[in-house]
Amino acid sequence: MRPPFPFFLAACAALACATNPATGAKELMLISESQEIAMGQGYDKDVVASIGLYADTGMQRWIQQFGSQLAATSERPNLPWTFHVVDDPVVNAFAIPGGYIYVTRGILAHLNSEAELAGVVGHEIGHVTARHSVSQMSKQQLAQVGLAIGSIASSDFERYAGLASAGLGVLFLKFSRDAESQADHLGLRYMRRAHYDAREMPHVFDMLTRVSQAQGGGRVPEWLATHPNPENRRGKIEQEIASEPQDFAGSMVNRDAYLRRLEGLVYGDDPREGYFKGGLFLHPGLRFRLTFPDGWATSNGRQSVVAVSPQKDGAVELGFAGEPSADAAARTFLSQKGVTGSYPVRASVSGLPAVSAGFAAATDNGTLRGSAVFIEYGGAVYRLIGYSTEASWPAYQSIAERSLLSFARLTDPAVLGVQPQRVTIVRTDRRTTIAELARQRPSPLPPTSLALINQVEPDTPVDAGRLVKWVVGAPPP
Repeated sequence: MRPPFPFFLAACAALACATNPATGAKELMLISESQEIAMGQGYDKDVVASIGLYADTGMQRWIQQFGSQLAATSERPNLPWTFHVVDDPVVNAFAIPGGYIYVTRGILAHLNSEAELAGVVGHEIGHVTARHSVSQMSKQQLAQVGLAIGSIASSDFERYAGLASAGLGVLFLKFSRDAESQADHLGLRYMRRAHYDAREMPHVFDMLTRVSQAQGGGRVPEWLATHPNPENRRGKIEQEIASEPQDFAGSMVNRDAYLRRLEGLVYGDDPREGYFKGGLFLHPGLRFRLTFPDGWATSNGRQSVVAVSPQKDGAVELGFAGEPSADAAARTFLSQKGVTGSYPVRASVSGLPAVSAGFAAATDNGTLRGSAVFIEYGGAVYRLIGYSTEASWPAYQSIAERSLLSFARLTDPAVLGVQPQRVTIVRTDRRTTIAELARQRPSPLPPTSLALINQVEPDTPVDAGRLVKWVVGAPPP
């Protein structure tokens, strides 16, 4: 329900209404541009720490240059625009306040031209120029201070309570359909201004749909998960393109130039960042191994590796401690507010210097009990923690501690030498299909997956002389 227009004007006068730079609309805005930039700088540090940047300086320089050229055509060219490729295999792109835009190496592998990339990056720039994130945060702040104009705010603002201080929670903020359509419109605007062929943008949605279908209706591409995608969204984009002048002379697609940029791109999960074989976790890059409890759900993240019990009342977690020694790490851990523990005991874990201690931690939902082990290895201190609810700890203690003490050096040459799969670019020497090419050129991926990243069907004819993305390397370990 919309408030009466005079009431809205009174609210704007009493509070902080501003003109949206991208749309020209008057809207509630409790966050200034300088605050927005400062928030983005803080969130950027969280993104880099939790996801990680793709370790290719050439690729990073290129995406910064590419994105900056698009952002320069926007209504907020003076923001400190920052563009990164993050080291994530999922198909995703996202923006945070202040002009920070991220694309994953996963989505780069599935796009087929600079024009398609411009559609994705332009859409994310649109979220920033239209201030979608800070607009929702302003509504949330308004609700928190209890001002009686809640009808101005989105009906779902309560889901984002505390978002402004919730770190990476901002990445999972879902925009309304109107905001998504607006970002699509702005993305097309910036594509045109940068002289990219806007007719390529619908191909992005085709690709996302195909990726989702290939995953059997299970986990959708992250870009769809965080960007609601109404059924008619692609149609609206095509209608908007059709409504504009159809003179595309001089507009760019830059397919081949884009594909050549992908040569050597890591594809899929990088086993050098750690992988599981059942409950055994192997990390070739850091040269260690650890066995997690059988039957527990596991997850390998940039900052920690976690296993959770089937009942979800116990966990084992491996991460880095920030201190220079196991002793210092144990003291810091036990000095946290709400944490009490036994006196740290020096120990040896697989011949490595370590310190261990039992602990209890008071939480809002009761007391957790557990064991912590801090191990010095390879110039770092590893923090290993097993914990559960107070009632469950007697049943989990021996299981968790056995896992903590399984940390050991990794010495298997075959594991230490494992390498990721990579994208290579090949030129077809005759008219062929991906299915036929796969019979002649080895790849660890099936023809369906190779066709997917090339945005064709396995049996679709590909003309002679066309550049094709291929994936090479060993099958996943």
